[in-house]
Amino acid sequence: MTQTPVTQTNPQPRITVWNEYRHEKENPKVSAVYPDGIHKVIAVGLSAHGFENVHTATLDEPEHGLTNEVLDNTDVLIWWGHKAHGDVSDEVAAKVVARVLDGMGLIVLHSGHFSKVFKALMGTGCDLKWREANDKERLWVVNPAHPIAQNVGEYIELEAEEMYGEHFDIPAPDELVFVSWFSGGEVFRSGCTFTRGSGKIFYFRPGHETYPTYHQAKIQQVIANAALWARPTASAPRSFGNRPEPLEPLHTQTERQ
Repeated sequence: MTQTPVTQTNPQPRITVWNEYRHEKENPKVSAVYPDGIHKVIAVGLSAHGFENVHTATLDEPEHGLTNEVLDNTDVLIWWGHKAHGDVSDEVAAKVVARVLDGMGLIVLHSGHFSKVFKALMGTGCDLKWREANDKERLWVVNPAHPIAQNVGEYIELEAEEMYGEHFDIPAPDELVFVSWFSGGEVFRSGCTFTRGSGKIFYFRPGHETYPTYHQAKIQQVIANAALWARPTASAPRSFGNRPEPLEPLHTQTERQ
């Protein structure tokens, strides 16, 4: 599949790819698929699509690699997590949530649905059914006009993946881009968009660590499309709190009479 580069009409977002990077160091089956980590494969895929400002961060770095400086210089954060959701500090998770509300884009991949960040932004349990049994997965594009589905075709087929099945305990998405069918018979809302505060969020289901999903050209295309879609855009400021000075002169009750 021909990769579609970023064009001059799409300003370059600053992207940080975050990954636990635990499975790859502990499980030989995973390291055989992602010897340098899932985050590296995703970052290389983004670079191949023309993104020039792509960085990575991992769980075991100081502040999980998400210092204030890193977050302040991130337009789109891509998040992959699985076995160590509880090891993410509440402080760092809260910082990420705050940045999303202020306009940073967030792409949550696969088992990141159970991360502290995603659950806080959704306000629900985010649970689901699952089975790891080499299911074939077919992700159908149900919103072909959506920018995230650009250059993908009618569907994406993965010969082997972990099954996720409904019910997926999330709020109703703003937009549904992909729906998955699995060879075991289950279906799943696999590409969901949300808006929280000034930030845009995309949840994308595929990507179990023992399968080469992120090496797939169409999967890389979706992530690249999502990075462009989720980048911050000019919007009305979010302003809260007491307003002692009114915009217009106020009149007393006597003056009104």
